[in-house]
Amino acid sequence: MLLDLELLNKLEEYIASGDLAFEFEHGDEDKRYLILDFLEKLMDLAELADETATELIFKKGQLEALAGIIPQK
Repeated sequence: MLLDLELLNKLEEYIASGDLAFEFEHGDEDKRYLILDFLEKLMDLAELADETATELIFKKGQLEALAGIIPQK
């Protein structure tokens, strides 16, 4: 299973700390393109995660069932 919250936390810290921005500002052209490609892929993945979460939560009334509003069948 590929659910590594520790890795996501490290990535969050890397971005939030300014380290990624620092590497971009001080990197050569190849490094800057690598960072931009990485961020673009990360944004695409975040969009996919959002769509998937929405589908999972709202599929067949799962949100209501989880909240105890309607009984699951």
